[in-house]
Amino acid sequence: MRDLCKNKNLRIVFTVTLMAVMGVSSIIPSLPLMIKELGISPSSIGLVFTVFTLPGIIFAPLAGIFADRIGRKKILVPSLILFGLAGIGCFFAPDYKWLLALRVIQGIGAAAIGVLCLTIIGDLFTGEDRIKAMGLNASVLSIGTAILPALGGALAQINWQAPFLLASTALPLAWVVAYKLDSPEPTSNGAFMKYLNAAISGMKNRQVIGLFAISTLTFIILYGPIVTYLPILLSSRFGSSPIMIGFVISSASFVTAIAASQMGRLIHIMSQTKMIALSAFAYAAAMILLPNSSAALWCIIPVCFFGLGQGLNLPNTMSMITAIAPMEQRAIFMAINGMLLRVGQTIAPILMGLIYAGFGLDSVFYAGVVIATITFIITLATLRGFKA
Repeated sequence: MRDLCKNKNLRIVFTVTLMAVMGVSSIIPSLPLMIKELGISPSSIGLVFTVFTLPGIIFAPLAGIFADRIGRKKILVPSLILFGLAGIGCFFAPDYKWLLALRVIQGIGAAAIGVLCLTIIGDLFTGEDRIKAMGLNASVLSIGTAILPALGGALAQINWQAPFLLASTALPLAWVVAYKLDSPEPTSNGAFMKYLNAAISGMKNRQVIGLFAISTLTFIILYGPIVTYLPILLSSRFGSSPIMIGFVISSASFVTAIAASQMGRLIHIMSQTKMIALSAFAYAAAMILLPNSSAALWCIIPVCFFGLGQGLNLPNTMSMITAIAPMEQRAIFMAINGMLLRVGQTIAPILMGLIYAGFGLDSVFYAGVVIATITFIITLATLRGFKA
């Protein structure tokens, strides 16, 4: 395999990947401050994420269709610009209603970003190079989710709005993508209904359905117990500062980065299906241990288990989907997966908020154990014997 890190196009994609996680990761440490400064309840703070992810349910599939029909960059560049401008607007939001409205707009821009960076990797590489590239991309994503909460926590010490300004970096990146990224574009310009019918037919594959379900459940765990309620556990139970919250959550990402960066080696040791199944065990262990931790620093251990699960899961699910999808339909495959991720992101804070309100904070994490178990069952039922 080539030294993929020297590939100019892949390095640009890595930067786009950082934008894909910035809209959430950078503001996690601000959540307790938002609750206090905006006078909202812990059970409703998840709306900051829900309204950001909700537009992806509609706009991710549309972005995928247009990216397949008119080209990847023609969709990615305006998406980056919208994401950056709306993020700057969030900094100036005068109240909670304005903040939520601007997060909706930012979410529209974000809908295409994560989908298309993975689609472009699928376009650029094949075989083991694709698996390795997905692993490296997941590693970069994890480094971003490690650095961004810490950076967001430091900025939140100034005020809770400051982390939103990080989105402004998407504006110069849009220029880089427009003029420096050289990636293949789909050449099919046939009838739209023929394209759509072929894509729908391809998605009826049992393995594709299983991968879509695994992605959705993974993001319910991520955006429910981890993103939304772990900061609240750390703040309410241990009195943790925004910087400490960022530090604990960031610890997962270092483990994810290490595991994902070794995907080129791991694929020779165990199958992609086994790695995804193992990730479900790691998720369950994290969910059991977190509510039973005796101090904020002890939460690092289960958080690292979660990070290991992410490192084994994400590169494999994404590379498996891109391997199944033809290039002329790859963006819509990834967009539907992205839409389902958004469904998971959107319902997770609401679902876990109901569980929190009815049964208490610990029950949120035990619900995560149930979801991890379902993920394991689906993996064995749909992906056994998978061959790219």
